[in-house]
Amino acid sequence: MRIIKFCEMKFPDNGVDDFIIVDELSEFRRKDHSYSRILGSMCTVPLQIAKKVYIEFLDTNLGDPKNFEGTKEIENRLIGMIKDLFDAPLNSAGQITSGGSEGNIVSISIAKTLTGKKELIVPDHAHFSFKKISKLMDIRLKPIKTSPTHIVDPKDVKKSLSNDTLAVVAVAGTTELGLIDPIRELSELCHEENVFLHIDAAFGGFVIPFLRELGYDLPELSFSLEGISTISVDAHKMGCSAIPLGILIAREKRWLKEIGVETPYVSTRIQSTLTGTRSGAPVAAAYAVIRALGKEGYMKIVRDCMEVTRYAKQRIEDIGLHLITEPVLNVLGVKIVHLDKVVNMLSQIGWRVNPIPRLSCFRIVVMPHVTKQIIDEFISDLEKVCKRVGEI
Repeated sequence: MRIIKFCEMKFPDNGVDDFIIVDELSEFRRKDHSYSRILGSMCTVPLQIAKKVYIEFLDTNLGDPKNFEGTKEIENRLIGMIKDLFDAPLNSAGQITSGGSEGNIVSISIAKTLTGKKELIVPDHAHFSFKKISKLMDIRLKPIKTSPTHIVDPKDVKKSLSNDTLAVVAVAGTTELGLIDPIRELSELCHEENVFLHIDAAFGGFVIPFLRELGYDLPELSFSLEGISTISVDAHKMGCSAIPLGILIAREKRWLKEIGVETPYVSTRIQSTLTGTRSGAPVAAAYAVIRALGKEGYMKIVRDCMEVTRYAKQRIEDIGLHLITEPVLNVLGVKIVHLDKVVNMLSQIGWRVNPIPRLSCFRIVVMPHVTKQIIDEFISDLEKVCKRVGEI
C-alpha cells in the first residue's frame, strides 16, 4: 500500500476501517530497527508481563488519583520498593517521572527552590538534560572536566563551590561510558559543605545495587550516605520495563511540597510533577516486572550482561580495536578515528551504535537483549567496515 507522507497529511473527513489503519501502521513499524540490531541504546525489550499489564492500565490517570485508587496504590507500592532498594529514610518521598530527564529537572527544581541560588556544578559527562535545565530555570552550568579518568574528581568539585552553588550533580552509570562518579567522597563533601547533591542513576540504578550483591567492587548507591539529597533511576532502562518510567527519590518529603502547586480541579490537592495527566500503564508495568524478577532475577540479568560485556571487550580487542576505558558496568566505548564513516557504514548495514564525538568513540550498551551471538555477528561486520575505511 502507499504510505502517505507527513507533509501531505490533512485531518481526515471520514474514518476508515480498523484493518486499514493497522496495515498502514504496520508498514511504519517495519521501518523501525529490531533491538537485536540496536547496540547503542540504554533501552531494551520489556518483559512480556510488562506488555500485558501495560494494556490493562491504558485508561488510568494518576493525575487524578482518587478516580483510580487501585492504580494509585500500585504507584505507592512501586515507590516504596525503590525507596527500600536505596535505603531511603522514613521521612523520604518518591515521585514517578517520565524518565531520567524529568527526574533531573525535578531534582534541580527542588535545589533551586530550597537555596534560591543559580549555579549548578556538573561533570562534563553529565546528561544533556542539564543543558535543558539551564535554559528552563535560568541556571548557570559549571562543568567540571573529567579527563583522563572520565569520572569527576571531588577535589575539583570542592574548588568549584561558591556562595551561589545550588547543587552538585554526580552520575552513577554515565551515559557515555557507564562509569560511576565517586559517590561516597562527593556525599561527604556535600554533607560537610551543606550542598545539595543529586545522583543521576538513570542507567546504573538498576545495575549497581545488584552487582554489589554479586560482589563487584562498586561505589555504594544509597541514602545511607548522608550527603545524597536525591536519586533518579529509570525502570525503562536496565529495569526491563515499558517506556516511559522513571522514579525520583528525595531525602525529605517536604521538598516535593516545596515545588508543588495547588490543583483545584482534580482529586489531589498539590502536584509536584511536571505533567498533570499521567498514565498508570508504565507504573503498573514496572511494578509487575519488579515483582516478577525480584533481586535474584535482576542479579541474574546484570550477571549475564557483564559476562557478555567481557566477551564483547575481548572480541573488539581481537580485531585490533581498543576501548576508551575498562568497562565498569555493561557499557563499552570503542575508540575510532574515522568515527562518522564507521558509524554511518554500520548503520547502512543495519547496526545502530551511538557515536560520542568528544571522545572519538562509539558506545555499545550490552542490554539484556544483546547476546554473544549478536556480538559475533556485529564484530564480523565491524571488522569489515574498519578495514574498508583504514581503521585497522
